[in-house]
Amino acid sequence: MDRREFLKGTLGAAALAGFNIQPAALRTVRTPILEIGYHETGDPAGFPVVLLHGFPDDAHAYDGVSPILAKAGYRALAVYLRGYAPTRFLDRSQPRTAEQAAIGQDVIDFADALKLPRFAVAGYDWGGRAAAIAAALHPDRVRAAVLIGGYSIQNTITPARPSGPEAARRLWYQWYFNTEAGRAGLEQNRRALCELLWREWSPTWKFTPEMYAQTAVSFESPDFVDCVIHSYRHRNFNAPGEPRFLEIEKRLAARPPITAPVITLHGGDDAFGRASAEISAADRTVMPQLIEKRIVEGAGHFVPHEKPEPVAQAIIDVLARSK
Repeated sequence: MDRREFLKGTLGAAALAGFNIQPAALRTVRTPILEIGYHETGDPAGFPVVLLHGFPDDAHAYDGVSPILAKAGYRALAVYLRGYAPTRFLDRSQPRTAEQAAIGQDVIDFADALKLPRFAVAGYDWGGRAAAIAAALHPDRVRAAVLIGGYSIQNTITPARPSGPEAARRLWYQWYFNTEAGRAGLEQNRRALCELLWREWSPTWKFTPEMYAQTAVSFESPDFVDCVIHSYRHRNFNAPGEPRFLEIEKRLAARPPITAPVITLHGGDDAFGRASAEISAADRTVMPQLIEKRIVEGAGHFVPHEKPEPVAQAIIDVLARSK
């Protein structure tokens, strides 16, 4: 069953059950820095779940997740991160940065703009890191989290030891983006390059050209290249961060724990490696209320796009275990 068939079935079943699920509307809201685009699905009075995509993807990653959450009574808010159209910077002079502290703050700014005192988060890749940062630094705001790929907060203060050869090979795109040839390549070939990453990172995913084209529109943002390049250069100590985030980056370098209940998901076919389902002592250190590590078989790196049902179920389950 492809995503369109699944959505039709889910929406049809919901209608038969008496649920009033509206199609996801594209909306925008202004924060101090951004005008953020997002899709909203479900009852506006339902408990809000902020859904955060990764690189290179967009809010359509959650097209199959949001209707399930809406059917369960939640308010699903699938956000376009900074650098991805239609989200845009309000000030032309604002630096087009995308360090982890910035995207984490964007989550809180988004929630403030919508007047959400408490909410849940779910995300992967960039979005998983933003979700983890929001949960770690704002435990009063984040009720629960689903982290696809696990705890991924980085130390951008002290360089790590060099990774092994296999890990370095998998990160070729990061080294590419740390060169001017890589910047030019992303600028000129963004659709082809990002499609290559979809195929490499999720080797068993048979996405359609239409599905990719729908998402690739977001990569045409005038801020996309600058944000992507800054993200991968900053984390590799080749670009400065914003001074206003320096103290936050220092806090993040200490790997602050997430005290809210967490479920982690991991694609069984993720090209970055298959995770263990066993909860380790290291997991408990940074996620003391980690409920479960689930392996999503048949999914690669883009789990919400590939297998929306397990993602939605994990969100429903972790909220059932939280207050």
